[in-house]
Amino acid sequence: MENILIVDDEKNYPLVLGSMLRDEGFECVSANSGAEALEILAMADIDLVISDMKMPAMDGLMLLEEIKKQKPTLPVIIMTAHGTVEKAVEAMQKGAYTYILKPFDNDRMLLYVRKALELGDVLKENERLLGDVKSLYSFDQIIGKSKIMRQMFQSILKVAPTNASVLIEGESGTGKELVARSIHFNSSRKDKPFIAVNCAALAENLLESELFGHEKGAFTGAYSLKKGRFELADGGTLFLDEIGELPLQLQVKLLRALQEKHFERVGGEKTIAVDIRLIAATNCILKEEVKAGRFREDLYFRLNVVHFILPPLRERPEDILILADHFIKKYLTNNPDSPSVRGFEKEVDRLLYEYDWPGNVRELENVIERAMIMCSDDVIRVGDLPKDFRKNVSSILQIEDIPADAKLNETLELIERKMVERALRLTNGIQSQAADLLGIGKSGLNWKIKKFEMDSSQKNDF
Repeated sequence: MENILIVDDEKNYPLVLGSMLRDEGFECVSANSGAEALEILAMADIDLVISDMKMPAMDGLMLLEEIKKQKPTLPVIIMTAHGTVEKAVEAMQKGAYTYILKPFDNDRMLLYVRKALELGDVLKENERLLGDVKSLYSFDQIIGKSKIMRQMFQSILKVAPTNASVLIEGESGTGKELVARSIHFNSSRKDKPFIAVNCAALAENLLESELFGHEKGAFTGAYSLKKGRFELADGGTLFLDEIGELPLQLQVKLLRALQEKHFERVGGEKTIAVDIRLIAATNCILKEEVKAGRFREDLYFRLNVVHFILPPLRERPEDILILADHFIKKYLTNNPDSPSVRGFEKEVDRLLYEYDWPGNVRELENVIERAMIMCSDDVIRVGDLPKDFRKNVSSILQIEDIPADAKLNETLELIERKMVERALRLTNGIQSQAADLLGIGKSGLNWKIKKFEMDSSQKNDF
């Protein structure tokens, strides 16, 4: 049941209006001044305010401004006499839902009330969804404790408040769009659109229309005017994924639009001005594409104001188990009826570390999701992992690769040394974690480090 606050210094109007609204199933409270109304709003959950315009001390316009500061999504209806219509129009410009003249028609008032409450529900839902999106793309969602990821967080903090163009390079699955969204949602443009376009997913003859829109009749099948992604992103951020796939002829138009901050739709002559921030991403090395003549050098320099290179997962192995644990929690959140899983058996840890991850973070998430589906215990075991994944890991060391005349003791000692070196490398030199990974005690690891005369203090430096 919705709660409506009626504000009027005349005692009769709140009584009459409140009685009528209660008959329609609404809860009503009243205030005889703006100050009293603000006190009620601070203590009660109010869904709609209906306020008179002319009141002593704090009039309806002043009350409206204060409400919009404190509760921007709360709808307000202004009641006014004939002599103050201009003020009511000013109130609408400042955020009031509408105004109604006194004495009001009951049916019209009820219509305004219901529509204002519907609008309030939509605004609250949008605010909730925006909060969810901001949370999703906060730094908490870019998982990693490695040195290179910590540097990434610091760079995003520096870049986000600016309007600089950003170029993100990295292998498929490294999280380029996640970084782009994080830049957007930590910038002053966060309340404006984030529009993403995958340049590789659209046919060349459709890409220009997708980016810049088209006029009705511009080509066969253009039955109506269509706004392009540039226009839709006005005030916000345009993310062009796989920018290296953009045809050369479109690169010219893109460069012009970025330089002049305006463009024309396909088949149109009207110049459309836009204010966008461009973030581009590619899984190729764009500088090499420039050398090969497949990408314009002037566009490359326009895009490459700030340059991010996302590391592949194999170059930040200390993040693997953190990410895997994150994907377990994510799966359980999205599938609340699934049996609870608390982690991995030790052999799974080893396999996750040893794998090369050609598909990077995206592939890791897929492996964890499959394991969660197959898992029948509270611990993910080797048999829960995809068969192809297990096969690829186990193929790293094949007996056929060892020379036939190799001596057993020498070979075992070599393998032992290599495993200790790898464990220290993967755990960034943290001996307790390396010992756990190898399945031995810390004293046993110390003995092997001395035996092989290894430098245990050396850590990864990405």
